[in-house]
Amino acid sequence: MRSPLVELFLLLARRFPIPGAYSSNVGIWLKFEVVLLFRTITPNGVTVRSESMPGRRKQRAHIKFTLNGEQTEVAFAPHKTLLEVVREDLGLTGTKHGCELGECGVCTVLVDGQPVLSCLFLGLDAEGRDVTTIEGMAEGGQLHPLQETFADLGAAQCGYCTPAFLLVAKELLEKNVNASREEIKEALAGNLCRCTGYIKIYEAVEWAAARMRGEHTEPAHESIYGFDV
Repeated sequence: MRSPLVELFLLLARRFPIPGAYSSNVGIWLKFEVVLLFRTITPNGVTVRSESMPGRRKQRAHIKFTLNGEQTEVAFAPHKTLLEVVREDLGLTGTKHGCELGECGVCTVLVDGQPVLSCLFLGLDAEGRDVTTIEGMAEGGQLHPLQETFADLGAAQCGYCTPAFLLVAKELLEKNVNASREEIKEALAGNLCRCTGYIKIYEAVEWAAARMRGEHTEPAHESIYGFDV
């Protein structure tokens, strides 16, 4: 799910590439600045204030939204993505930086219950929305079944991509707790993992789904201990 501003940004990125080292980070920052220079409409409820700074003026956006079930207010530089706002301004570092180009899926969060790439989602567009990060997945000190099965099966290795996989799988099972292996693969296709072969991730989602259905099942012996030789 991309906002119109992100679509404009991607168009600019394709039409006016910036060559050289660190081009992706520099290019993203500059192109977001171009979008903001020409932006004439801000989301309802967003306030953008100019603050006096020595030798220049600094703009700060102020938004209100729901974050992990709690009403939240935050002020930040208007060019920031939701990924940057969540990590840098709100201190929730479970959402990870990856490619920052919308290719790896490691920055995925849920916005109004739908997976979005927070590296391509402007913080301004979170106004009035319901955002869930990995920090909000457990409830009342109780891990979500997906978190339990990922841990029990060793579906996470380095763990860097795991928050995104968990949130996407959560959205899938909330819609369809009887998801097939193919449906799980399709749902997770936008998330890359450089450590695992994905099999344990699929098995962990299937096991969590069984638990959510109230079934008392155990994973295959080889899923935990490997094959006997």
